[in-house]
Amino acid sequence: MSPQPPSHPPRAYAAIELDAVRDSVAALVARAGAAATMAVVKADGYGHGMLPCARAALDAGASWLGTAFLEEALALRAAGITVPVLSWLAAPGERLAAGIAADVDLSASAGWALDDLAAAARTAGRAARVHLKIDTGLGRAGATGEDWPGLCDSAAALEADGLIEVVGVWSHFAFADAPGHPTVQAQISRFGDAVDVARKAGLRPQVRHLANSAATLVSPEAHFDMVRPGVSVYGLSPGPEVGPPSAFGLRPAMTLRASTALVKRVPAGTGVSYAHRYRTSAETGLAVVPLGYADGIPRSATNTAEVLVGGRRRRIAGTVCMDQFVVDVGADPVRVGDEVILFGPGDRGEPTADDWARALGTINYEIVTRIGPRVPRVYI
Repeated sequence: MSPQPPSHPPRAYAAIELDAVRDSVAALVARAGAAATMAVVKADGYGHGMLPCARAALDAGASWLGTAFLEEALALRAAGITVPVLSWLAAPGERLAAGIAADVDLSASAGWALDDLAAAARTAGRAARVHLKIDTGLGRAGATGEDWPGLCDSAAALEADGLIEVVGVWSHFAFADAPGHPTVQAQISRFGDAVDVARKAGLRPQVRHLANSAATLVSPEAHFDMVRPGVSVYGLSPGPEVGPPSAFGLRPAMTLRASTALVKRVPAGTGVSYAHRYRTSAETGLAVVPLGYADGIPRSATNTAEVLVGGRRRRIAGTVCMDQFVVDVGADPVRVGDEVILFGPGDRGEPTADDWARALGTINYEIVTRIGPRVPRVYI
């Protein structure tokens, strides 16, 4: 865990409650039952900080870590983390030999990826640990059903040559956050068929994995040998149809805080921020909050999203700017330097990331992940 600073930054910061990560991961591990748990820490731990959250997840019982990109996996290794790590998204020309040398598991969805992995294995002087991905219905990465047998045969030949070891077979859901959607069971069935094809090709994968956060929580039949929760590691529900975080023992780990940089009284009819998309209806107080779209506050939050200031939830007033936005605080006795909570777990009446997502027509994943590097993370 990063050392806790003696005091929080004065302008704005994201407080990350590591006990919330631990508690959420422990709840996910319990849901997984006999299956192993891979905590997905890509995108800097969904904006929460990859290394502190990875260590908290391992403390709570996760036994694998997952990243999208190889550089993320290598950063975990450089930090001394030795548990199995899967990195799954690569383009031609990646530093695969470095990943193989660092004992990072890598994914292949097509023949060119197997060829690159075999070449990298020769360079590294050791076999690549590979997870073959089948597209069971998401229509994204993964081999098609038509290409899957050929991919398995090619992988078996490379395994016989000692260049790769097929460690896993995996796929990803399209609608797991909509429990009961017919595609869920269809994908589980296709996945089982794909595993059978791999075995007929002579492959013996150690781990079959399909379940994301939603399937980990509500689809035990999809757990197989390992689950891969992502957003729920950070205490967030993967979707409103799945249920609220509290229903599963999850607690949101991030609270985004700022301090007012200016408070002033203005008359009725005052235009606020660019293009005067908000105009005061009476004499009122305006509070300037030093966070903007350069920090990950969506410009679409203009006149839409709410924050907690002066003990009350108030809507952002006017256009969100690059570095700041304004809140109309009415007659409340808000002063310069007072705390503003943009979102958090909701304990104090503040909006949650889910509230922001609903207001902006997006998902909580985007709300937390887009908070930028100008916002310091403070680990509690």
